[in-house]
Amino acid sequence: MARILITGGAGYIGSHALKALGEKGYTILVYDNLSKGHRDAVMHGDLVVGDLGDKELLDRTIQEFQPEAVMHFASFIEVGESVREPLKYYRNNVVNTINLLETLIKHQVDNFIFSSSAAVYGNPEKIPITEQAPIRPINPYGRAKAIVEAVLYDLSMASQFRSVSLRYFNAAGADPSGQLGERHSPESHLIPLILKTAKGERDYLKIYGSDYPTPDGTCIRDYIHVEDLVNAHLLALEYLLAGGKSDIFNCGYGHGYSVREVIEEAKKVTQVEISIQEADRRAGDPPLLVADSSKLKQKLTWNPKYDDLNYIIRTAWDWEKTRE
Repeated sequence: MARILITGGAGYIGSHALKALGEKGYTILVYDNLSKGHRDAVMHGDLVVGDLGDKELLDRTIQEFQPEAVMHFASFIEVGESVREPLKYYRNNVVNTINLLETLIKHQVDNFIFSSSAAVYGNPEKIPITEQAPIRPINPYGRAKAIVEAVLYDLSMASQFRSVSLRYFNAAGADPSGQLGERHSPESHLIPLILKTAKGERDYLKIYGSDYPTPDGTCIRDYIHVEDLVNAHLLALEYLLAGGKSDIFNCGYGHGYSVREVIEEAKKVTQVEISIQEADRRAGDPPLLVADSSKLKQKLTWNPKYDDLNYIIRTAWDWEKTRE
């Protein structure tokens, strides 16, 4: 099996991808500075604790491991924080990615899978969003992802380097076996925040904005189970290793749920009443993001298995209940 380097493999989505790759028999090396990830989430392969800003360690690691492909998950992900601290996001999500790409080119590693985001679309003109929609990010997080996508396109034009960018909509849920789940610090994602409120770890859940142009006034998002998202990565990897050309794919289910709808579904799963507090809108939040993933289904034969909000929340709740 191929040798795969996973940056950010100790984080939420990276660790789920690592588990799936390990179970399939790939030889894996994780490169992670553990600023957001967790050592115990690295369930397969070896771990190099290092930062993508450390060019010497990065160069040595890639030279010694000689990967055939790289999955790049190592980025900061909080939209609100990116608005407050844009340089932090451009340095890590753009500059450090360029450090990685330069090193890969040097060592002739030509296959790259990039964690992109629906944030590149900003406020879309049409729903659901296709890959041909205009790229108009409205926050530094989205702009950083768009910059890297442009770099990857130019690299593919200039060299043998090939990449697949997967534009995530809202990854959610947890490993159905209960071994892995979502544990950001601080936590900013809706479903784990709801569940922490249900557990009593938080007094109430804040709803950021109740005056959006949506049926109930709260933001609508396309929630995709992390296992279906991981499956898209495995298909992208097989596609590149078989000689596929650079491409971009949306990753979502094609329908969305509002914040209030997610809260109501979580009440059914947890059987707990959840206190809420309405707050002002967060800077950089578009009202509506829903994917058209037909290209992913057609070109990479992606067939999602977990398109069920109740199931997404149940797997997350099962994981959350194991956390002290």
